Amino acid sequence: MDLPAILRPRDEVFAARALAAMFLGSALLLVTYVLVQPTPLPEGGVAVAVGLLTGLVACGVALVTVRRQVLTRLCVWVVLPVAGLGVISTVAALMPERLDLAHPLFGLVILYTASQLRAPVAAVVTALTIGCDVTVLALIEPPAEALVDAVFIGTVLAATAGLIILFRNRVERLMGALERQAAVDTLTGLVTRRVLDDALSSALSASSTPEGTALVLVDVDSFKSVNDSYGHPVGDDALVHLAGLLRQHVRSGDAVLGRLGGDELAVLLPGCSLATAAERAEHLVTAVRATPLQLTDGTLLALSVSVGVAHAPQHATELRTLYAAADGALYEAKRAGRGRAVLAS
Repeated sequence: MDLPAILRPRDEVFAARALAAMFLGSALLLVTYVLVQPTPLPEGGVAVAVGLLTGLVACGVALVTVRRQVLTRLCVWVVLPVAGLGVISTVAALMPERLDLAHPLFGLVILYTASQLRAPVAAVVTALTIGCDVTVLALIEPPAEALVDAVFIGTVLAATAGLIILFRNRVERLMGALERQAAVDTLTGLVTRRVLDDALSSALSASSTPEGTALVLVDVDSFKSVNDSYGHPVGDDALVHLAGLLRQHVRSGDAVLGRLGGDELAVLLPGCSLATAAERAEHLVTAVRATPLQLTDGTLLALSVSVGVAHAPQHATELRTLYAAADGALYEAKRAGRGRAVLAS
């Protein structure tokens, strides 16, 4: 059964490393404490220390060796920090003279959960951490002193978690915006070459169908003269106009429309026969010729496109060779006089 998205960490790889570092770092702190403390451990303290050390090291090693999918299925990202809170609270209650050592460990849990878990879950674990710390204080210190410490420590922990969560959310929003910008051409609104390549790779690697996959490359005829005669803003308007025609005449549900760069657009048609792709290519050529671009002064600017069509598996079975076949057909259309569609040979 898949784990709900809210219980998954922000990044499984980094979360595993961070959680492993927290457990192994705690193990190192425990060893250091046992070696440098001025007074002997209380009765049974050595056994407790050995048990804790074994558990910490085992968890740390498991986090870097067990597959991420298994860790996610077991919900260790939430279970282990919560279990750690229980261990820290128990040890602190059993060793009240070392209460000051528990607070940094609670802080480690806050740092991990706030930076790695989703905001709602991180908030719950943060509240649980503060509750554990306050409970330990109430059990060990006099009421008045415990109240002051609880307010101070709880405020610091809550503020720390809140700032980290806000920072992480801000970073994720910025990264999401950058990914969207990288995926969509800002001028035409069509997908970028990277997205088109990913879609084409998926189509070529998917189970073959009788229809196959078609790649249609569309290039604006004499685009340089449009820029030279009317200016680059009109050239941009022409590309936007053509992108709109692509959306109008190609169903987005069964095609991927992209801009490869400059004045070259592309249409990926998964599950499309060569005959159907050729028909759609001819339809695009006709639609562009029949729909001139209206300039701001009312002038109609006639446009035409040359189109190259290649089909997998008929012309190629790999991404690079399919592009090469479609590109060859496109340039054949240019050489033949432009304003036409040509099939790869």
